[in-house]
Amino acid sequence: MKKITIAFIVVVLAIGAYFFFTFDSEKPDLTVNQNPPTDGTGVPVGGDQGQTPVNKALTVIGKSVGGRDIVAYHFGEGSEELLFIGGIHGGYEWNTALVAGELMKYLKANPSVVPANLKVTVIPVLNPDGLYKAVGTSTPNFSQADVSSSEDVVVAGRFNGNNIDLNRNFDCDWQANGKWQNKIVSGGTGAFSEPESLAIKNYVEAGKPVAVVTWYSAAGGVFASSCHNGVSTETNKLTELFSKASGYPAYQDFDFYEITGDMVNWFARENIPAISVLLTNHTDIEWTKNKAGFEALLNYYAK
Repeated sequence: MKKITIAFIVVVLAIGAYFFFTFDSEKPDLTVNQNPPTDGTGVPVGGDQGQTPVNKALTVIGKSVGGRDIVAYHFGEGSEELLFIGGIHGGYEWNTALVAGELMKYLKANPSVVPANLKVTVIPVLNPDGLYKAVGTSTPNFSQADVSSSEDVVVAGRFNGNNIDLNRNFDCDWQANGKWQNKIVSGGTGAFSEPESLAIKNYVEAGKPVAVVTWYSAAGGVFASSCHNGVSTETNKLTELFSKASGYPAYQDFDFYEITGDMVNWFARENIPAISVLLTNHTDIEWTKNKAGFEALLNYYAK
């Protein structure tokens, strides 16, 4: 009887060991994503469910209200950073995400254009939840055909998952109720109350880029930034350079209607030179103009 009992125990232990090592070996490796999704430029990105692959060419700077990655892509390895941002108004200004995507494709195909002293960082979609509402993806890997035909859906894509206008959520003249054209929109419960605006705040404060360019639509112009501290000499230079190269007219400020909690003006408050580039309409990418403006800034900051 003892022999049978011992044999039974041995068999049970053997079976247990087999299943332990089999299941353990089948556990996914969470440190490296062997086949990560891409954004259409060949650069891996986190998926819509918040997957974050390991890749030195990008930084996940935060997550949206809906848990989607906010991704910064890096080109070049210099110590001075030029930062370009698209998609703060998500699906309503979807063409700003596409022009940022064009810049990424260009830099991937032409890495040598980035001077040795510079690093170019592109955040193509600062409001991934808003973009997802209108085009069904949170990356710039889409075309105009993917954009919803419903005007209401596209307008809803301007706002984040909390129905906040992110460009009214920064700490320059912040107000709970902001304006958008003739409408009242929510600026959040306080400056930087939203994870998307807090993510860019933390990223900019940690890295202190030498200059920032943010795309919006649609007015067709290059706008300087300030927050009751005047337009800085460097911001004036950026405005002049980008305007002259691109052909967009230059403006000292955006005065079509009152703006509170504006991101680019908050950059100015932090003494970071920054300009807003407004595409002419809500559909065209105007890559030729923006490529010329981008190259003018590269030449200016090259050492």
